[in-house]
Amino acid sequence: MEGNRMSGEGRQLLKRGHIAIAAVFCVHGVVSGSFATRIPWIQDHAGLSAGRLGLALALPAIGSAVAGPATAAISRRFGARRALRGLLVLWTLSLALPSLASGLGTLAVALFLFGAAAGASVVQLNAVGADTERRLGRSVMSSLHGMWSAGALIGSASGALAAQLGVDARLHHAVTALLLTGAGLLAVRGVLDVRAEPEREAAPRFALPPRAVALIGVVAFCASFAEGVSLNWSGVYLKDELAASPGVAAATTTAFVLMMALVRLVGDRVVNRFGAVRTVRWGGVLATAGGLLVVGAPAAGVAVAGFALIGLGVAVVLPLAYAAAATRGPSAARSIAGVATFTYVSGLIAPSLVGGIADLASLGASFGVVVVLTGGLAAGAGLLRRETAGAPVAPRAADVRIPTPQEG
Repeated sequence: MEGNRMSGEGRQLLKRGHIAIAAVFCVHGVVSGSFATRIPWIQDHAGLSAGRLGLALALPAIGSAVAGPATAAISRRFGARRALRGLLVLWTLSLALPSLASGLGTLAVALFLFGAAAGASVVQLNAVGADTERRLGRSVMSSLHGMWSAGALIGSASGALAAQLGVDARLHHAVTALLLTGAGLLAVRGVLDVRAEPEREAAPRFALPPRAVALIGVVAFCASFAEGVSLNWSGVYLKDELAASPGVAAATTTAFVLMMALVRLVGDRVVNRFGAVRTVRWGGVLATAGGLLVVGAPAAGVAVAGFALIGLGVAVVLPLAYAAAATRGPSAARSIAGVATFTYVSGLIAPSLVGGIADLASLGASFGVVVVLTGGLAAGAGLLRRETAGAPVAPRAADVRIPTPQEG
């Protein structure tokens, strides 16, 4: 009977931890959505062309690449919950920085810091999510990323409304940052405080990921490129190329994020029924069709439909890539960081490439790169074949403790 009671307690802790990390994913996504919808405002406020904006938007990837590798050491030293709490606070507060910039130089600094907070928090967030999935013994990464997309949808919807009402982005982001910081601190309270087990060998500060992880990273690169370009450039494309109003331009980003959220929330069921390979392969086909619609869009409505299809096609690829990487390599955290490095590289390349093509030809033509990369998802789908999920793993007493009111 004691064993049954302990088993019940373990299930409750797992459920609480699952709900908590899902809430943190949501808070994290609100920041990204809130930022993306106000990029046109930030561009106008800083007085930047598409090319110079592209250069600035490469800085978050550089910041992420610099800060991301330090996450594992922070987690080992402070524990999962405390590390996540601190990194999440840095991320939510950093939302207020980009809108304060008045030129290319200050925007570059702001976006570097914004990206550094993003990179560190994303690695920690996915490491805790992968650990939660392992303990539950079933797929949850897609739905966790669905909660991120739901948060991004909330952020983008509020941003679209603020843009339509003409609210200054500095005020919008400052208020949002404070609210999200409070919400994030509450959500982290329920995350399992799992300390990373000591490694048998000292890990090198910089090391190439194993071949299997690197190949998964290439697939993640393609999906991340398409997702990042659509998220960051859809509003600018509608405003500059198709003469859409600020509200409609922001709503395009919202449509993209909405599709991502809906697909990810049901993604685990789709993957369990059809398998990761078939899901990603058909997703690549749909995303390619969406990219073609965007490239040839004669009107705003067609472009919105194209971005929605891109979101539909790439939605579950990154969650599946992180989940697949967690089963390979020397440790889950290091493998996830390896895949994340490829997404950082895509974030570094995409803004400058898109901005450069836009200056030479048109912003619509730059989405041709998205078409090529989403087509590559079908070819690499086999690399994301899922391992069989194991039985649920109850939290060990040494790994779990209830936070005191002071630690909260």
